[in-house]
Amino acid sequence: MRLQFLGGTGTVTGSKYLLEVGGLRVLVDCGLFQGWKMLRLRNRAPLPVEPASIDAVVLTHAHLDHSGYLPLLVRDGFRGPVYCTAGTAELCGVLLPDSGRLQEEEANYANRRSFSRHDPALPLYTEADAYACLQRLVPGDFERDLPLGPGIGLRLRPAGHILGAAMAEISFGGRRIVFSGDLGRPHDPVMKPPVSPGRADWLLVESTYGNRRHAPEDAQAQLGRIIRRTVAQSGVVLIPTFAVGRAQSLLYLIHRLRAEGEIPQVPVYLNSPMALDATEIFVRHQGEHRLDRAQCEAMCRSAIAVQSAEESKALNRQRGPMIILAASGMATGGRVLHHLKAFAPDPRNTIVFSGYQAGGTRGAAILGGARQVRIHGEDVPVHAGVECLSSLSAHADADEILEWLRGFVAPPRQTFVVHGEPDAADVLRRRIADELGWPVCVPDYLQSVELNA
Repeated sequence: MRLQFLGGTGTVTGSKYLLEVGGLRVLVDCGLFQGWKMLRLRNRAPLPVEPASIDAVVLTHAHLDHSGYLPLLVRDGFRGPVYCTAGTAELCGVLLPDSGRLQEEEANYANRRSFSRHDPALPLYTEADAYACLQRLVPGDFERDLPLGPGIGLRLRPAGHILGAAMAEISFGGRRIVFSGDLGRPHDPVMKPPVSPGRADWLLVESTYGNRRHAPEDAQAQLGRIIRRTVAQSGVVLIPTFAVGRAQSLLYLIHRLRAEGEIPQVPVYLNSPMALDATEIFVRHQGEHRLDRAQCEAMCRSAIAVQSAEESKALNRQRGPMIILAASGMATGGRVLHHLKAFAPDPRNTIVFSGYQAGGTRGAAILGGARQVRIHGEDVPVHAGVECLSSLSAHADADEILEWLRGFVAPPRQTFVVHGEPDAADVLRRRIADELGWPVCVPDYLQSVELNA
């Protein structure tokens, strides 16, 4: 067996791992690079492997840093099956066309306003490209053995994190390699914890928060304080929101805060058609999370749906107090950019980040204290308050990853630390070596390794 790291190294984005086993080429995850421009340029460069030479793809979950390159892969010649869970397939059906549509809209906007350095600005892929790739999806159940090829098996096991998220186990000739995907948290208020891993000969483990612990503060209490303070000054609480996972968790917390009388009854807007669709999918998959039907329905009723672009623009002319949840979660695109232009300059308002902010994104810049950010060719001042709900993260932190690793019945022959910024990956590497005594390394971009028997 041979493994090559085509992404997810030196960064939390672009996850792609090419496994050559039993005469097959299997790509585990097919994600977009996000954040720094030098990373995003990789999305437009030819894939280091000919797409038509890949026999199958396995998706661990639907987030774009794991699935968002799939429209390009299919457009450029891939014709094999894409294995994933049913929840991931449904969410990809929302996320990928929305991603293509958003890229087309942003390219058109850039061309109309003439702020792009490219003439004309072109989308990475289109909505039509995204719909075409959905035809390759082969959804399956958790904990069910799927044949990838003669003697090659796949099992998708619950990883928590978001709806449909899985760790992928691929077995061949009595050997097993496990791809953790993104690991959820053991005590997430909405999602169930990742299952115990069992055993593996080789392991790829994520390290998004490999160098830190999540704040012990209760996310609901923290969010309540932020909302009460901002409302008291007639401000707007603007939450850049990941449409899948984080939006649903935030809606549930806001519902609980209202029900318990912890926040005033101010309007709450969910300005993401994609998040609305994802919430409906969330309701249909009750067995994968902790909420019952009544709680799901209450969560859905906790916000006013903003469907059209005209309704979104009208919010920018509206005065507070109000709460707006809008995609995207790292402020890399989408409707939240227009809201930032409208509300970031006003010190009465508060911008609340609720998830990981990759280096090079506007979210990372704002959270790092930037006093202005560039949006649509304009420098927008940031005078609003800035907060981070770090305890609401859907990623396991360093201690939680180590606890999950202790569930292995025996040390893997080799552990590869992936999906993390350099410092996070190396800190986790050292902890695995020092605390568990396992053979462990941090691979480089495009590195190939032989997985010998």
